[in-house]
Amino acid sequence: MSAPFVTRFAPSPTGYLHRGHAFSALTAFEAARAAGGTFLLRIEDIDATRVRPAFEAAIFEDLAWLGLSWPTPVRRQSEHMADYEAALEQLRARGLVYRCFRTRREIAQAMASAPHGAMEQFRGAPLPPEEEAERLDRGEPFAWRLSLAAAEARLGGFDRLSFVEEGRGPSGEHGSIAARPELGGDVVLARKDVGVAYHLAVVVDDALQGVTHVIRGQDLFEATHVQRLLQALLDLPTPVYRHHRLLVGPDGKRYAKRDRAETLRALREAGVTPAELRAEMGL
Repeated sequence: MSAPFVTRFAPSPTGYLHRGHAFSALTAFEAARAAGGTFLLRIEDIDATRVRPAFEAAIFEDLAWLGLSWPTPVRRQSEHMADYEAALEQLRARGLVYRCFRTRREIAQAMASAPHGAMEQFRGAPLPPEEEAERLDRGEPFAWRLSLAAAEARLGGFDRLSFVEEGRGPSGEHGSIAARPELGGDVVLARKDVGVAYHLAVVVDDALQGVTHVIRGQDLFEATHVQRLLQALLDLPTPVYRHHRLLVGPDGKRYAKRDRAETLRALREAGVTPAELRAEMGL
């Protein structure tokens, strides 16, 4: 018996879907169908400051218009915050995260003033216990950051971290790829305004949903490095990755949610059919 094939499309309801979203969703859907597998829809709505119910409703409408179907109920990240908090607690208990009180502006200033190449990505360290306690007593906001130094020490280095790329990375990367999480610095895993951050939520979701193949655009290829590290630190399975090309408009720029004329909603209202859209995309 062949192993199951489970993939997913995981949009954020922070705007209307566009051609690029359609290409990614259709690519994943067709891959699942060809493998006799399962295509999941997941709503990544952890950023409560930007999500809107109207955008979520439009996601379902647009994907149904494209002819896609998926199992229900659909997983909404906002309904599973306890799962992410449990993962964060595991990392806290293992000494792999620390409280960072620096603001984005302070970090940007520190990086700008550092010698060239010395601080390409932020690397920090826990504050002395007394100073941290004082800041907490004052109610100062903080973010939980992954400590690359602690992670490297726990794993005995990053040399054995790798992932399989069945598609192509932005520079043609293919096959067994050595993970280089150090390129991302000490990434934020949780903060007060949106709770859990993307990297932590996505690896937890993929593991809990049994995702075996992550099919997504090349713009997310670099995120795979830190996600592979989180999988190792949390003892989670590593899916196979398949990054695909990005669609670009006539101006050579990739489609974005701000391009209202190119949303699937606008195309549908203009009389474009799903078949015409598929043909245009080479599907």
